[in-house]
Amino acid sequence: MSPLAAGVLAAIVLVFGTATAGHADPKPSRSVLKKQLADLEKKVDQLIADYNAKRVELAKARTAEQAARERLVRAEADYEAMRRSVEDFAERTYQMSGPMPVPDLTTSALMYQMQQEQVLRLGRFEESRTERQRAADAAKDLTARFKAQAATVADRRKDAEKLIDQIKDKLDKLIPVAPGRRPGGLWAPELPTGADNITPRTRLMRSEVAEHFDLRFPVGCYRSDSSGEHPLGRACDFMMSSGGAMPTEEMKALGDAIADWTIKNGAKLGVKYVIWRQRIYNLGRPGWRVMSDRGGITANHYDHVHISMH
Repeated sequence: MSPLAAGVLAAIVLVFGTATAGHADPKPSRSVLKKQLADLEKKVDQLIADYNAKRVELAKARTAEQAARERLVRAEADYEAMRRSVEDFAERTYQMSGPMPVPDLTTSALMYQMQQEQVLRLGRFEESRTERQRAADAAKDLTARFKAQAATVADRRKDAEKLIDQIKDKLDKLIPVAPGRRPGGLWAPELPTGADNITPRTRLMRSEVAEHFDLRFPVGCYRSDSSGEHPLGRACDFMMSSGGAMPTEEMKALGDAIADWTIKNGAKLGVKYVIWRQRIYNLGRPGWRVMSDRGGITANHYDHVHISMH
């Protein structure tokens, strides 16, 4: 490297610093994240309103397209009926042709009537053919419009889902890191505190779950079992039903959501493992594992999500 290049490089480093971990941008503060979240929520509300309006338009377009197709079916049927009518009349006219008798008032009137009937039939045939073409053009136009609106609705949905995912990421960043975390992912032991006899980490986890989900049933944490984390104040059961009954599909979906959310954010909260529907997810060994049958809905954790803490 030339002395000039070395001097320029030294000046750049002096002014801007080096790209090391020590000079990395600090993580956004909680207040900054909340402001970003509020801005995103305004955008997504507008996007959802636009998406919903497009869905309403799409439903109207679908109805109009269906009506156009029904009109085309009727026009096709009318056209076919008139075509057969004209052909039948032409055939009858041909069969009646031949040596004509001496014209008189009767034959003249009959010929005039047939001519008028032919004009009328041909006129109706032409009308039915025109209507068939109009109906076909309208159906084609409305089908194209329907497809375009369907594509627009799909795009709006993707935009909204993308923005909602960004909001979820912001919400996850608002989740605080539980006390007692040490370098390398280790957690210092905690003593239970307070009237609820649970550790500060367990209390934080319980409050975060309650803040993020609509819990319908009581949450049980401390109890004087002979084993496990409950007597240590390091576990909570989030009930999805009562009386030992199997949860409804809605509550099962809620339990799935709580379990997934806890696993996703467990490293910050200090979660040790999650048990739900006779399966266990140990955060130290990722992946659901089936547990042995303990003989009942509650014992097999079908009616509650169990969360144990470090």
